[in-house]
Amino acid sequence: MNLIDQNGQDFDAICGSFRWNIPKALNIAELTCDRHAASDKTAIYYENGKGESRQISFAQLKALSDRFANALRGLGVQPNDRVAIILPQRVETAVAHLACYKIGAIALPLSILFGRDAVQYRIVDSSAKVAITDASRLDMMEQLRTEEGTLDTVIGCGCGDSKHEFWQLLQKSSDHLDIHRTLADDAALLIYTSGTTGPPKGALIAQRSLLGNLTGFEMSHNFFPQPEDLFWTPADWAWTGGLWDALLPTLYFGKPILAYEGGKFDPEHACHLLGKYQVRNAFIPPTALKMMRQVDNIRQRHKVKLRSVMSAGESVGEELIHWGRESLGLDINEMWGQTEFNYLVGNCSAIMPPKPGSMGKAYPGHHVEIIDSEGEIVPTGEQGELAAKAGDPVMFLGYWKRAEETRRKFNGEWFCTGDVGYRDEHGYLWFVGRTDDVISSAGYRIGPGEIENCLLKHPAVLQAAAIGKPDELRGSIVKVFVVLTEGHTANDDLRADIQNSVRTRLAAYEYPREIEFVDSLPMTTTGKVRRIELRQKELEKQKERGR
Repeated sequence: MNLIDQNGQDFDAICGSFRWNIPKALNIAELTCDRHAASDKTAIYYENGKGESRQISFAQLKALSDRFANALRGLGVQPNDRVAIILPQRVETAVAHLACYKIGAIALPLSILFGRDAVQYRIVDSSAKVAITDASRLDMMEQLRTEEGTLDTVIGCGCGDSKHEFWQLLQKSSDHLDIHRTLADDAALLIYTSGTTGPPKGALIAQRSLLGNLTGFEMSHNFFPQPEDLFWTPADWAWTGGLWDALLPTLYFGKPILAYEGGKFDPEHACHLLGKYQVRNAFIPPTALKMMRQVDNIRQRHKVKLRSVMSAGESVGEELIHWGRESLGLDINEMWGQTEFNYLVGNCSAIMPPKPGSMGKAYPGHHVEIIDSEGEIVPTGEQGELAAKAGDPVMFLGYWKRAEETRRKFNGEWFCTGDVGYRDEHGYLWFVGRTDDVISSAGYRIGPGEIENCLLKHPAVLQAAAIGKPDELRGSIVKVFVVLTEGHTANDDLRADIQNSVRTRLAAYEYPREIEFVDSLPMTTTGKVRRIELRQKELEKQKERGR
């Protein structure tokens, strides 16, 4: 069942001997659900903010998804039709995804954090035929169905006697299903990326991408699965991190996952859940880990017994690595990838000692290099753009209805990620920043991640974001926005102390010449700091002062 055979090998040996074997025909639902259906093993543990709970076996998950697949067919859904899924972590979310894959439809996961405009744009751009949502969003979706004319049907979950209620549709549908034969290169998912410029673009993901994810998943969780493994992530199942890095690979290996529907992330309650369900493996984004640093005695108070933690989305950084060792008793395995080309690079602390601050190395089956603008690989230690070699099974099919934008992502045989980094003499990859995040000051190229990591070592700093502020003399200066930990008050003395801590730890040219204390940082729905928004606000302030 595993793609990786450790067999006493080290990281580089595993990568060197690995070869893909992707079948011509495959279906995500068969791989993640149906082949485990003969077992009565639990697939999903569910709990919500009210304390209500239930659990679903793989056999039940197959039966439910078969019925719902027939229900979708009965509503006229055909192969390649888009089906929007706007639900939190709950059983119906998993069932809806599996049902879409079984009939060859394309699942369109949408975050529950989206407002009306964000949902409307994606529904219209994708020409979604059906939307599945809960009671809190039912009226909005019905309005969009009426106004836009693209949606044929809105299905409500837990919405009483609505015309198309999820569980009522299940009861009326047959439990016998003939699964649509899908090929490895057939589309399975349409996930819209939160780009820094222009409108969001839909990344079309193939059925084969599930297998392409697995080498990284296995190794970032120290050779998942192991006995007693149970997975959880606070990441929304509508995003790559929640869906491709948690739900689907966990089910592929026949292991259970915890679905928690509880609203805003609460670090104390997250630790409670980890202990209550004896979660062994977790994907926890850096933002959530930073919030968890405030929880005292996590292992002792909450009986947490994590075996592995993977983190991605932003740079994990040295400080969080040290905190993980002290508070969680493990090495956090940082991972790097993108929606278009996921689970490419990372760590496996079981066989490779992480270098705090490094992203790790390319996982088996993936070829990642640092290239220049001409598509040439740059020397060790030199900064360039992180690029992945085309032809990888995890590579996306392209941007939905945007062929030219898809072409622009490639430089010869390389997919250009827009991330800047370098490779050290031991082969480890280091993230510097986005191409538009790198700060150029007095001739120095400065990565915001290194500054932010350094700032987190100061006891008063809870969160931080660094940007380049235009400066007549230096071109740019480093400005940081700081969210303080509880009990600290913003003042000039604290500002000077924070500045000095960076100056002494890093370099004089890297210290923040300006610090602005803020209550919160602008985030994407996936938990990444929107530095572009901070830069835009800074430019607006300068324009106001110049008038």
